[in-house]
Amino acid sequence: MHPDLAFAVWSGERQRRIEDVLDRALPLTDAPPSRLTQAMRYAVLGGGKRVRALLAYAGGELTGADAAVVDAPAAAVELIHAYSLAHDDLPCMDDDTLRRGKPACHVAFGVAAALLAGDALQALAFHVLGAAAMPNAGAACTTLADAAGASGMAGGQAIDLESVGMTLASSELEAMHRRKTGALIRAAVNLGARCGRSLAPDETIALDAFARAAGLAFQVVDDVLDVEGSAAALGKTTGKDIAANKPTYVTVLGLAEAKRHTAALREEARLAVQPFGRAARRLLELADWIATRTH
Repeated sequence: MHPDLAFAVWSGERQRRIEDVLDRALPLTDAPPSRLTQAMRYAVLGGGKRVRALLAYAGGELTGADAAVVDAPAAAVELIHAYSLAHDDLPCMDDDTLRRGKPACHVAFGVAAALLAGDALQALAFHVLGAAAMPNAGAACTTLADAAGASGMAGGQAIDLESVGMTLASSELEAMHRRKTGALIRAAVNLGARCGRSLAPDETIALDAFARAAGLAFQVVDDVLDVEGSAAALGKTTGKDIAANKPTYVTVLGLAEAKRHTAALREEARLAVQPFGRAARRLLELADWIATRTH
């Protein structure tokens, strides 16, 4: 794709691309057991911002990778994300009924089907990534596993559930969200970048600094939008975290300070990849979008 295309055009094309990649990766609706495959497709397709896929494609552009090579890691991180949402919405987790503007997977298909759909989507993510044409797919699977497991997303969710009713210091809240939200975002950038030229050690450090800041900014904005946003715009229930007495960046820092923290993280992300020059254009645009998004 031509590098001078506006961000809205680039991101729209990449969103359509990953939707097609995911559609082809998922089992057909009538493939047995059909209720499971229908729930899998329902949980993944037809919604979502595809931020993690966009970050993977932007990481790939940083290292000159062909988009076709980035398709697999972009799909893998989206499959992991979709599985996590199907499980997070379950009554034993966040107990939510609305996701991406439609009934949550367990509302549409039942708790058992949603649980199994999440399990199957996680397995499919590693199948897609392990079979990829990208360099060293085995190491890529390890990176994704670390991001999704106890030291990453799942561990962050466990801490989140254990923190209900507790008062956390800002450092504790940050540590939780670097796992829960940030780990998969860091993996998305990293896996996309691995599809192109090799990075020097200092470049790898700089790229990870970008991803760490962008991942945390995404969560801070989520917490702000949970207070200021609408369910219609966000496609999910708002106000639930505060109502459930869960610590958020708004409850810990206050609304105004949470917004200032977002701006600081945005600047941190931008500064991290400035040495890459024009190759980092899409990452810079994504950092701006993450920090200023309204849904």
